[in-house]
Amino acid sequence: MKKLTLALLYGGISSEREVSLNSGNQVFDALDKEKYEVLRYDTKTDLAKLVADSKRIDVALIILHGLYGEDGTVQGLLDLLGIPYQGSKVLGSAIAMNKLISKQLYEHTGIPTPPFVITRQGDSIDPKNYVQQLGLPLVIKPVEGGSSVGMTIVKSEESLKGAVDIAFEHDQTVMLEAYIDGIEITGGVIGNYDLQALPLIEIIPNKDHEFFDYEAKYVAGVSQEICPARIDAELTEKAQTLAKTAHRALACKGYSRTDMILKGQDIYVLETNTIPGMTATSLLPQAAAAAGLNFSQLLDKLIELSIAEHPAGK
Repeated sequence: MKKLTLALLYGGISSEREVSLNSGNQVFDALDKEKYEVLRYDTKTDLAKLVADSKRIDVALIILHGLYGEDGTVQGLLDLLGIPYQGSKVLGSAIAMNKLISKQLYEHTGIPTPPFVITRQGDSIDPKNYVQQLGLPLVIKPVEGGSSVGMTIVKSEESLKGAVDIAFEHDQTVMLEAYIDGIEITGGVIGNYDLQALPLIEIIPNKDHEFFDYEAKYVAGVSQEICPARIDAELTEKAQTLAKTAHRALACKGYSRTDMILKGQDIYVLETNTIPGMTATSLLPQAAAAAGLNFSQLLDKLIELSIAEHPAGK
């Protein structure tokens, strides 16, 4: 069987560059070299080389996180070059990167999500009004971005403006969201149209972290991750259905991972990731392993789905 020439895109220029470099290296190691000739491109420095090589590339794996990688920009370039790639297309990628548009689509689709308000740079900040609307604690986060960069949990009216200012360092639009005190779970989905919900993962940050922040996500041992999550069958099915519904609502393809909070019998959807962390121990690969797909097989599956979604190629 002829090897596929695969472009591995990683690195990039977002605040999540180091995570992407680590993920890209682990993906490279896991790819079956009997099946793929792997060409590596750091999108910070190698875009011109990618364009020059495009005629001989059969498929791409985008292992980029955050802006200029997960938001549809690189996806659009690959579409222009006629290179199939894993995951969501331009529309789904752009929608899922924007927490405001995602929330509006969740609400339109009937997906439960915490109440929120938006403030933009230049708006007057009225902490008392926000607290009256949403209560305390509050979650403050940039509308665009990932890995909880720029995110703060606010427990007092006095600390609200400082948290908003931190979020403004990463985006011109900031979301203030009601904090739901519950069990954090995440649900992976694989598929373009016929969707498979993966086993849920329960996330328990250690006592030094109030939520699954950047350090809790990427520093070994800081969080406990339990797969399958310790919830009953009825709640499991409900959460998996919400993950699939969110995937469809945001026009995702290939795979996604939706983060949720379980409080009693209620489940609230927080956000959907179109390029989840892709090291062997990241959440979606853990869930895939619990479903019987090791890391290498998961990558094969994503590549297969990408080619199926772009059958014409160049």
